[in-house]
Amino acid sequence: MRAVWLTKFGGPEVLVPGEAPDPVPDEGQALIEVEFANITFVETQMRSGNGPAPVKLEPPVIPGNGVGGVVAAVGKGVDDRLVGRRVVSSTGGTGAYAEKAAVDAKGLFDVPDGLALDDAVALLADGRTATMMLSAAGPRPGERVLVEAAAGGVGTLLVQLAKNRDATVVAAAGGAHKAEIPLRLGADEAVDYREPGWGEKVGRVDVVFDGVGGDVAREAFALLRSGGRMVSFGLASGEWAGISEEEAATRGVTLVRPSATPEQLREFTKSALEEAAKGRLRPVIGQRFPLEGAADAHRAIESRSTVGKTLLEL
Repeated sequence: MRAVWLTKFGGPEVLVPGEAPDPVPDEGQALIEVEFANITFVETQMRSGNGPAPVKLEPPVIPGNGVGGVVAAVGKGVDDRLVGRRVVSSTGGTGAYAEKAAVDAKGLFDVPDGLALDDAVALLADGRTATMMLSAAGPRPGERVLVEAAAGGVGTLLVQLAKNRDATVVAAAGGAHKAEIPLRLGADEAVDYREPGWGEKVGRVDVVFDGVGGDVAREAFALLRSGGRMVSFGLASGEWAGISEEEAATRGVTLVRPSATPEQLREFTKSALEEAAKGRLRPVIGQRFPLEGAADAHRAIESRSTVGKTLLEL
């Protein structure tokens, strides 16, 4: 089968198209004929050798953690009625940048009727994350919610989910052209966080979804009212905000640190897929690359030129 190999740690050029043996599903596994693979910012870090602990890759390896396609075969102990179903699934950290992937059958998610497969793949990781963040922060009707990195995969979903709870949503994105995207998704206001004084334009808020970290996150933290909540889900700036619990307590602010059991994470994913199937949540797929263009996809993500989700198409 066609695949993309991580030959060693380094820049995008270390992602090299090639061939690999077709995987065979072991006991408890299902074999997916992959149509789309999901790419995340974390995967670009892992490729460079700087991925977050405890996830570690050992080249040569086929990278990637999210796929969508049709079940082609199942291993021992798996219901053969799964064959032919449209599904999305995590691979466990490797094996997604390929035409076929063997995955744990218990981790499969059926794609609901009415939901396109590419949209389901775009929601696999980001939908779970956004739904979990929203549940943890609990924005109430009428509260002002600031979403950083609001043109990204998770940010675009948070904008919609917060609006669905009747919150007033202020979107912060890195560039005027990116700020237009959350406005089209229902955000009430949008600012370019690269402009000096952007925080003054925003004013006081009740909830911050921090997808940038660094100075942007610290400025957003300063906007929180007493009783406010801040949830960090990404570090597009390359660093976390570095805000202490003591600093937050002094201001009467809560730093929300979401946690969930595997069962809860599964329910968050199912919720995102169901909301999308009902037309209440729309993933933004900003870039599509062929499988052999995985290196170009990584370059695009690292250049900060991407919006929404980036997918590989097979």
